Amino acid sequence: MELTPSASRKNVVVFDYGFGNVRSAERALAHVGAEVEITRDFDRAMNAEGLLVPGVGAFAACMAGLRQARGDWLIGRRLAGGRPVMGICVGMQILFGRGIEHGVETEGLDEWPGTVGPLKAEVVPHMGWNTVEAAGDSQLFAGLPPDARYYFVHSYAVHDWELEVGNPHLTAPKVTWATHGERFVAAVENGPLWATQFHPEKSGEAGAQLLTNWIETL
Repeated sequence: MELTPSASRKNVVVFDYGFGNVRSAERALAHVGAEVEITRDFDRAMNAEGLLVPGVGAFAACMAGLRQARGDWLIGRRLAGGRPVMGICVGMQILFGRGIEHGVETEGLDEWPGTVGPLKAEVVPHMGWNTVEAAGDSQLFAGLPPDARYYFVHSYAVHDWELEVGNPHLTAPKVTWATHGERFVAAVENGPLWATQFHPEKSGEAGAQLLTNWIETL
């Protein structure tokens, strides 16, 4: 697969709140032509053309780190102004209403209703390459073949998409699914807010094309 180069150099901040593979994300974004900065500085993150929020580890720990760095307010302010945000792995999970790990419930950012819960499969964590069922007319997966594989590392997931759009004048979010033991949300495109459960920065050429697609919307 031939990588489509980014049309222009966009400024992207990788938000460093202590719970993400920031260096991997930085390298992947730079590889596809973005100007990348790793920072937790609120103003610099607020003013960037794109904000990428990584996340690894436990839902509760990520939420605590994000709130300590004022990341919850940052994400809310950016989205209120229509400014693009992309979450990766637990950085996607914390965008939902709540997470339940080992019986402990933690409040998420509630940008989307829904619960992050244990993945029910014979082998957990779900670690390795998997295909996805991309949403129709997806911008995120544009130019990518249906058999493209992406790299997942997770034990928790969102199993049900609960957001209903009753207003016919509003565009419904585009939801992409994957299956490991059971079906779960693999990616979401919702106006300026995009997210993936998998790691595009670890997904080779397919991940690079996906990041290029995001950058081209900034």
